Amino acid sequence: MATPYVTDETGGKYIASTQRPDGTWRKQRRVKEGYVPQEEVPVYENKYVKFFKSKPELPPGLSPEATAPVNPSRPEGGESGLSKTAKRNLKRKEKRRQQHEKGEAEALSRTLDKMSLGDAAQLPSAPQGSQAAPTSASDQPDPAATTEKAKKIKNLKKKLRQVEELQQRIQAGEISQPSKEQLEKLARRRVLEEELEDLELGL
Repeated sequence: MATPYVTDETGGKYIASTQRPDGTWRKQRRVKEGYVPQEEVPVYENKYVKFFKSKPELPPGLSPEATAPVNPSRPEGGESGLSKTAKRNLKRKEKRRQQHEKGEAEALSRTLDKMSLGDAAQLPSAPQGSQAAPTSASDQPDPAATTEKAKKIKNLKKKLRQVEELQQRIQAGEISQPSKEQLEKLARRRVLEEELEDLELGL
C-alpha cells in the first residue's frame, strides 16, 4: 500500500496523520525531497537475475511469427507425427472399439426384443396371469412369515412337553399338592393343542 502524502500551500510534502489500532493518532510528518518510503523501494535484483529476465525465450534469430503456426499444428494433426505402425495400431483400436460398441448395441436390442415378446405373450392371457399370481404367492409364502410360524410351533411344542411332564410327575406322586400356576398350566393344555393344530395346518 502506497504511503498517503499531503501537500501544503508552500509545496512541502507530509505523510498524513493516521490512527493507530488502539485509537490514538500519529502526528503528521514532513517528508524531505527525494525520500522514498521503505515499502515503495524496488526489490534489489542482481545482474544474473536481470540477465535471465531480459533473455528472450526463443533462440537468437528465430522470429515469433515462425513458431506460431508450428505449435497449434501438433495437437490438431495428431496422426501426422506417428509412424506407419502406430497409425495401423490406432486404426485397429478404433475398429475394435466400434465392434465392441456394436456388439453391446446388438445385445441390448436382443434383450429388448425378448422383453417385448414376453410382454406380448402375457397380454392376451391377462386373466389367467392374474389368477395364477395369487396361487403362486400362496404356494411360496413370505420366508419371514414361515420362520415366524416355525418359531411359534416350536414354542407351543415346548409348552406342551412341560405340561405333559408336570402331569406325569403328579400321577407318579412326586408332586402331592400342585400350586395354582401348575394347575393353570394343566388347564391350558387343550388350548395349546388347538393352537398347534391350526399352525401346522397353516404350514
